[in-house]
Amino acid sequence: QVQLVESGGGLVQPGGSLRLSCAASGRIFSIQSVSWYRQVTGQQRELVATITSGGTTNYGDSEKGRFTVTRDNAKNTWYLQINSLKPEDTAVYYCNAYTQDMGAGMDYWGKGTLVTVSS
Repeated sequence: QVQLVESGGGLVQPGGSLRLSCAASGRIFSIQSVSWYRQVTGQQRELVATITSGGTTNYGDSEKGRFTVTRDNAKNTWYLQINSLKPEDTAVYYCNAYTQDMGAGMDYWGKGTLVTVSS
């Protein structure tokens, strides 16, 4: 199993920046990719960014240029940097890990961290 804990959310003014963290523990070697999703109350969860174990990154169309996903292998932590924050970025941000272990694929989720963009 893999456990994920997000942190770094909070209240930020429009135009500001945040760096969200996703700390992983457990069978980390099985992680194939880590993705960041966000969800506004009453709406579907939306994919923001993905980084694979090989370092390849992909972003949702609406987030290109403002979002950057990175990882620190030594700390078993993945990050989502968000710049030029807008009120519409307000959401709960979730970390997802896709794993392959003993031939089986599985998704793990953190509990999320709330980002509120408001003046």
